[in-house]
Amino acid sequence: MKNHPIELGLCIMYPSPGVIERIGNDWDWIWLDGQHGQIAGYDNMLGMVRACHSVGVPAFVRVPGHEASWIGLALDAGASAVIVPQVETAEQAAFLVGAAKFPPTGNRSFGGRRPIDLQGRGYYAKANDSTKLICQIESPHALKNAGEIAAMEGVDGLFLGSDDYLLRSGVEIAQSGGDPQLAEAMSALSKVCGPLGKSLVGVGASSASFSLCIENGATHVVAGGDVGFLASGSKAAAQNARLALDARESKSAAPASSATLY
Repeated sequence: MKNHPIELGLCIMYPSPGVIERIGNDWDWIWLDGQHGQIAGYDNMLGMVRACHSVGVPAFVRVPGHEASWIGLALDAGASAVIVPQVETAEQAAFLVGAAKFPPTGNRSFGGRRPIDLQGRGYYAKANDSTKLICQIESPHALKNAGEIAAMEGVDGLFLGSDDYLLRSGVEIAQSGGDPQLAEAMSALSKVCGPLGKSLVGVGASSASFSLCIENGATHVVAGGDVGFLASGSKAAAQNARLALDARESKSAAPASSATLY
């Protein structure tokens, strides 16, 4: 599907591989949210990653936290990238690199069943380059340290966590994505990631947030999700059906005339 320099992503929060099979190949990558979504447990995660592979779209798995075990499981399941929330310092980033990258860059444990089954025991030789570690920047403190985090070998990109950033800045979480604080944060991350050649990830679910991502040189933009598609599609269908019923009832209630109705 890709015909532009920006990778457009689909966010998946519900544990339904069938959704990915139906609409996944409309997108360049799929964000599987294992932190706030309902993709809890290894079996769900593995099934969702397999669904991504079935439609030929990379799976970016957001793990629940900083635990090395979850990072290793996501990569052993076949994730193309792991997204780690709330990375505040270079020290935390160094720990995450250790979990996500094989030696000598990190200390990832070798032996993933699925990569070996699909690629052979030599898969580790290319794994550090073929998989990404994306650190989420979600507070003003993290933003101050973003340069050191991004510059670290083994960190492949930064992802602005918009809602948490606003929350930790004492700003009401809005729906538009047009907040000045977010514009400043995205600009700062762009200045960090661009010169280093690191990926810059953002959420562009609204027109304002999408423009913010594009204007700041984001390489990966989340432009839709199962939650929004399900909610908006259901609401539109229900409203259209009710309008049709109202029209029929109005016609039925109209006084009879001598003119033929059919």
